[in-house]
Amino acid sequence: NCSVLMLLAVVKLKVKKASACVLHLEDISFQMGRESRTPLASEPNTAEKRSVQLFDKMEYAQEKEDGLHRNYNDRAYFSSQDLIRDDSQIDFVALLIGGSGRRGAATSAVAKARFTLTHTHLIFSINYERLSQPIRVRFLEPDGTVLFEHPIQQGTVFQDGMICGMWRNLQKASIRLLKVDQMRITLITQTHPAGEVHGQIVKHRALFAETFSAILTSTDPTHLNMGGIAMLTLSDTENNLHFVLVTRGFLASADKKSDRIPLRVQILHQDNVLRQVLANVTLQDPDFAEVLMELGSQEMRWLAQGQLRMTAEVEGGARRKLAGHIAIRRSCDTIQSVLCGANALIPTHTGAVGSAKVVLHENGTWEYQVGVAGTGSEVIGVTLETKPRRRNKRSILYDMTHSYRDGSQLASGRDAHMLLQNELFLNVATKDFEDGELRGQINSMLYNGHLARYQEFPILLAGQFVSPVVHTGSAGHAWVSLDGHCHLHYEIVVAGLGRADDGTVSAHLHGFAELGEIHETSLPEHRRLLRSFYGAEAQGVVKDLDAELLRHLAQGTAFLQVSTKANPQGEIRGKVHIPNQCRAGVLRMASENPEEEPAGVPRPRDPKEWKKDPNTCFFEGQHQPHGSRWAPNYDKKCSICICQKRTVICDPVLCQPLNCSQPVHQSNQCCPVCQEENEEQKRAEKIRDGSEGCYFDGDKTWRRAGTHWHPVVPPFGLIKCAICTCKGTTGEVHCEKVQCPQLACSNPIRVNPSDCCKQCPALEKSSSLLSDMMQADGPRACKFGRQWYMHNEKWHPTVPPFGEMKCITCWCLVSTAGGGGTSTAKFSG
Repeated sequence: NCSVLMLLAVVKLKVKKASACVLHLEDISFQMGRESRTPLASEPNTAEKRSVQLFDKMEYAQEKEDGLHRNYNDRAYFSSQDLIRDDSQIDFVALLIGGSGRRGAATSAVAKARFTLTHTHLIFSINYERLSQPIRVRFLEPDGTVLFEHPIQQGTVFQDGMICGMWRNLQKASIRLLKVDQMRITLITQTHPAGEVHGQIVKHRALFAETFSAILTSTDPTHLNMGGIAMLTLSDTENNLHFVLVTRGFLASADKKSDRIPLRVQILHQDNVLRQVLANVTLQDPDFAEVLMELGSQEMRWLAQGQLRMTAEVEGGARRKLAGHIAIRRSCDTIQSVLCGANALIPTHTGAVGSAKVVLHENGTWEYQVGVAGTGSEVIGVTLETKPRRRNKRSILYDMTHSYRDGSQLASGRDAHMLLQNELFLNVATKDFEDGELRGQINSMLYNGHLARYQEFPILLAGQFVSPVVHTGSAGHAWVSLDGHCHLHYEIVVAGLGRADDGTVSAHLHGFAELGEIHETSLPEHRRLLRSFYGAEAQGVVKDLDAELLRHLAQGTAFLQVSTKANPQGEIRGKVHIPNQCRAGVLRMASENPEEEPAGVPRPRDPKEWKKDPNTCFFEGQHQPHGSRWAPNYDKKCSICICQKRTVICDPVLCQPLNCSQPVHQSNQCCPVCQEENEEQKRAEKIRDGSEGCYFDGDKTWRRAGTHWHPVVPPFGLIKCAICTCKGTTGEVHCEKVQCPQLACSNPIRVNPSDCCKQCPALEKSSSLLSDMMQADGPRACKFGRQWYMHNEKWHPTVPPFGEMKCITCWCLVSTAGGGGTSTAKFSG
């Protein structure tokens, strides 16, 4: 098999045994991989596809220590694998085309979806070509069962042709499907409610090193349901371009007399062919990997600016051709950096801070903003650098001193590659520290749905802002915002805490973030612990801020503070100003439309009283009073939860079928509505006269006389357990509960969670067979749910939607009485 031509980094992490719940990071060492010198590229006239296994043959040579300045703070450097890849994070990719299944759409659209599974959350970014704006992203099992749907709301699309999203709290079964490449994804559009493009989510070794990409579509508009993606990267030191080409529906119509299919891949600038590769591929091994050796300086500039085009063509028989532009890999992640004194080449402890935010565009331009505060002397230089290799020789790429506050730069292919591989640094020099007072590595933060990252510059956190001033080498920045429900969203990034050679208690990566007033006379109740964290990042949501803190946020007299064991009164701090009109105890800002509040919902009391109520529910880290209804964080628009005596029940909002040709999706509603509003109003006026039908206030729609329907009751959506009838003679709507039929089977099931009535399963065991299992002379058994267990067998029950309950153990205990057999399942927690 052709292996992916990419680069790897080997990270060795030695963790000492933790004591008192405090994590110690003793040593982080690394070995950077180098490109193998074995010739890997095929000559232009090569007729065979060459099996390249760079991943398996890569030699990892540890960098020589000779000539390195040991006083330099080398541990300030982390490779991209250190920063964003560990055992808890796995990358996946999917190529989406049309034509999946019998109802598959015939389309020339192609999409590429990239995923990162981190713990139990799946983060995804999707790029597409020749596709109208999708309205939903749907995840499915192999048999078509829907696992999750992500609605695409207006205002959440950051770039044209790109979708960013997050599936939170995956169940174990879904994670297993992901890891064995058995989950599918489809994009729903207005014209294709069953999905216009589809694909299988798979792991791919090219994803880690990918820095450039291409989506390839058919050059012939009559050739539908085919496409491809290319994942590309540069060698570590030389300008060799490695790529992997993945296609679907492209090779199916080639000449099948031979297993080998002739393939021509070209790299063009405008209409000029720069590189060409000829090879044979097979349907069993369709992915094609190759290396283009020694790109020139002009080719590297064209690569960064998105001016190179890749074409793939099947020769002989029915000729097919795919083409697409190569561009810098698009991502929903945030490129940022915290600059601190502890990470300077010669460490400093001045309490100063630096913060940077970078946006990389497809045309090779990258925009940057750098903020510096707390330095004791004037800033004399801000430079973009690589890791220093030699004594007293800083590797400076660009001098940004005159434009660092808000500037832009046209990057080369090498620059863009290093930026996406977390190999670049920002260095701030001052009059007192000419080699650098502050330094930080530029790296990517995974998308998490916090929009403040993209709209605002972060709040600077520094020891100089603490009272009294703390002369620390650590620093940080944070994004803090209030949403429409007056919930506080925060995200904090710190750097310089816990150096292994400090020999102080600050080596413990143990801190907490606190929100409070700037005045030192603040009462304790006006401070709020946000979250403890054992690393460089902390994020979360606070839903019950008191009135004083909300007022201080509005006035700009609040602060965000990070404290450590060495500085329990605060090590770094920053001022927070969020204009708002929130009131304490109200879970949303004052609504301009009172009808938005569901009738009958108990008014929220003091959150402190909720904890004392034995009927209160605890869900997503928050207490909810009995009888309350709310939209959960995982799906604020299309799900409704209710608290019923310590039990939380969450249901999706079901949308009614519309009687119109052009439904419209509104940004503040889950379900589509009809566009013909004027016509609806005219019909409603007739209905109120009682001459044509009935007007139902629940969903504010008219119905013809004699019609039957399931009602829509906001905010719960479609109610399938009720049937309404329009009585044309009186114009009244009569609704009654659905009467479910009696079933003959012993184990009825609900096929879909939204169904009102249960059904008999397709493969139900006969009652005589069940009776035989209970009364036979052989081993006895118990039935729990839909599973049988033998006598004395133990298991952990599975409780939807929470999955396997590890804290509960069930066991089968069979007893006999009067010659008859009875089976009992007992459990204990």
